[in-house]
Formats: sequence, C-alpha cells, structure tokens
Amino acid sequence: MESVWNSGFKFRKRETLSEDIECDIVIIGAGIAGLLTAYMLNKSGRNVVVIEAKSIASGNTKNTTAKITSQHDLIYNNIIKEFDEEKARQYAKANGLAIKKYKEIIDEEKIDCDFEEKDAYIYSLDNIKDLEDECEVAKNLGIDAELVKEVSLPFDIKIALKFKHQAQFNPLKFLKPISENLTIYENTRALEIKENLVVTRGGKISANHIVVATHFPFLNVPGYYFMRMHQERSYVLALENAADVNGMYKDNDKKGYSFRNYKNLLLLGGLAQRSGENEDGGAYDELRKVAKELYPNSIEKYHWSAQDCVALDTIPYIGHYSSKTPNLYVATGFKKWGMTSSMVASMIISDMILGKENDFSEIFSPSRFDMSASMKNAANDLMKTAKNFIAQRINIPEEHTENVQKGHGAIVEYRGEKAGVYKDKAGNIFAVSTKCPHLGCELHWNADELTWDCPCHGSRFDYNGNWVESPATSCLDNM
Repeated sequence: MESVWNSGFKFRKRETLSEDIECDIVIIGAGIAGLLTAYMLNKSGRNVVVIEAKSIASGNTKNTTAKITSQHDLIYNNIIKEFDEEKARQYAKANGLAIKKYKEIIDEEKIDCDFEEKDAYIYSLDNIKDLEDECEVAKNLGIDAELVKEVSLPFDIKIALKFKHQAQFNPLKFLKPISENLTIYENTRALEIKENLVVTRGGKISANHIVVATHFPFLNVPGYYFMRMHQERSYVLALENAADVNGMYKDNDKKGYSFRNYKNLLLLGGLAQRSGENEDGGAYDELRKVAKELYPNSIEKYHWSAQDCVALDTIPYIGHYSSKTPNLYVATGFKKWGMTSSMVASMIISDMILGKENDFSEIFSPSRFDMSASMKNAANDLMKTAKNFIAQRINIPEEHTENVQKGHGAIVEYRGEKAGVYKDKAGNIFAVSTKCPHLGCELHWNADELTWDCPCHGSRFDYNGNWVESPATSCLDNM
C-alpha cells in the first residue's frame, strides 16, 4: 500500500542520533507540522533540531488528500455556539492566513509542488438548513463563500457550500526543499521528556524549547491528551480514467465521500471509522464498489488510508502542552485537516517561541479545554476507553491457531494468555500480545491494513508487533 505522493519519492536519508547534544529548540516529529515549525524557526535564525522515530514524512503526512482549505466541515457555526463569534473569527483568520503562507513559501522558495488554487465544497444530498446557516456565518466572518446547486459530481445534490480560493498540492514535493537545510535525525524515537531534556535510545537532547508534533502526543502527563482525543481512520483510492471534478468536495454526511483531482487521477475517499473498528476489513472493497458505480471505466492506481486525531470539540490543540510546561509545546487534533492546521501550528508555535504576539492563538489553546463544555463527547470517548480496558480482562472461548484463516488475524487463547495471531498466506504464524503498551487497552485487528490497532487512543502495530503509530512508544511483546 502506498499513496500517490510517496510512490517513487524519496527524501535524503539522515543519520540516527548517537550522542548527547544541545540545541535551542528540539521538535519531535518530522511530519508536515514539525517540519513547517522547524522551517519557520530556522528562517528566524534559531538553532533547531528535528527528531523522527522513522523517516521524514513517513507518517500520516504521506497519506493525506492534501487539501489546503479553511473549510473544515461545518465548523464555524459550531464554534460560535460553543464559544463565541470572536473565536470563530480567529479560526477563520488563522486558516485563511495559512493558505496565504503556503503561497508565500512556495513563491519565495520556488517550489514545484503542483500547487493549484481550487474551490472547496461541502455538499449535501438532503440537508439544506445546516449549509445555509454555515454559509451565513462564514460570510459574516469574511470568508468568500456561497451556496450552489450545480457541481461537477456524478450524482445530484441538494446544495453545496462553496469556499472560493482554496488550494491543493503535493505535500512531499513541497516538504523536500523545506526540509533540505534542517538538522534532522531519523530513526530517533523520543522515549521520555524530563523538563528540558528529550531522551532517546541514541542520546539525550538538551533544549530550551521542546515541540511535540508526533500526531498523537506520546507524553500522557501533563496534558492528558489521551482523555481529550480519539483517532479515526479513512480510506482513499486514486483512480485513472475518472472525471475532473473541478474542485475539492466533501459530503456533509460522515458516511459520504470526498473527491479531488491530482493530475490525471481522481482521489475518492471516505468510510471514516474509529481506529480499531475494522476487524472484518472491506473498506477498500466498499470504495471500489462506489468507484465502479460512479466511474465504470476507472482504473485503480493507488490506495491508502490515513489516521486523524479528533479533539472533543473538534478544534486542534496548538500551544503550550499544559499550563505547567511553559517551554513544552504541542500540535495535535487536526481532524482530517492537517495541511492547513499544520501551517497554523507552525505560525502559532514559532511566534510563541520567538516572543511574538498573534491574534488567533486563543481558540487553539490546549488550555481552553473544559470537560463540562463537551461532556457528551468526553463521555462517549471515555466509555470507549473503559470498554476496551475491561475487554483486556475478559476470557474468550479457547481457539486454536489452525482455525485462523490464511491472510487473516484473530485474538485467541495462546499458552494461557490472550494473543493476537496473524497467519500469512504461506501459513506462518505471528503471535503478539494484544495489550497496548501505551495504556493497556486491548488491540483490535485491522484486516485492510494487516495491523493491530488500539481503539482507545489509536496506537498501531504491524502483525509482527512492530510499532507503527503513536502514542505508544514501544513494540508489542512477541509470544
């Protein structure tokens, strides 16, 4: 499985940290959020080091649909309801500036990354009122928005909310020149943070400022992000011989689909589900069925999936990791809008470190969180977490590995303990502990990705137990 972005694409390899070092700022995570923040600070003359557990842009950055837009579902009306109009204005301004900042960097650095200005649409097959309300709010906030009834999709809609002058690009082609002059250590996983010290297996990094840009924060306390977010997974096909839809589209219905073109390909996405809820698989097959119905002559060239952190109030957490850590920063909770949110994060965090003021950081502050403000969402997330903690202690009927079909995984009783068993197509058995090393939740099998996924906080591991995705920082125990 590979995305259209990383097909045949390579960054220059970097060394692994092998000694203790000192720097002004260390950024943990070489995805787009971490690299943009490092770029901003490096341009300001600061001494910045980036560390990455695997390789540059090897996480969800390479699996995005790469839309640069301030249209993040129907969010503005919700911000006004939960906070106020001023906070909604801050959100709109920050994301509008993010689009302009991409253009500025691309022009200044002369980057060829297939950047295109495109309109963004949220469409609905049956709901008019919500889109009408969002359009009115958006226009009041200064966004160039309008409602339309005709779009370039292969089915009829009731209405669509159009945001003009948004953009799309190739994120890896953008990041390659951005990262070229940065000091980056690959295969250097942060294991612990002790005040101004980042601990890795290869050495310790002493820094005045530490930025955690690891997608899901791996440091549980302080911050308690494991109580404030969950992760969702969605799937994408890249199709040849499909139509040019002339824009970027997303269904207002969570069960609907997204569309956007890249060169001669159409990217068809959807089927969002909470991490750990794909034990039977079939997500790609469902998208393929839709592709054949909508575009009968289309040919699948690539398929991939991405995982996204979702905050309780759906607004990213960007700023100080907690009120008790003035030199520790975080960027997370981007909810499928990682391209614009990463740029917003880089602007806010670099300003904070450089001692500059900006007028849009308050809405993103992690300290805004009030459990009572989003109690329903918090209760749903905590119920999910509690259910999976309990699941670890429930005995399941004894099974034998011979009952596991080739190419499939299952949880079985193995040597008196629960184990995750995967049987490859040759019949080889791979058995690992199903207890997530992050906080002990029981892992679930993901049949489409051949991974063990945590339904509580989204950590992922391959069938051999190797670490794939945070917040866990270690591999699974083999059995």
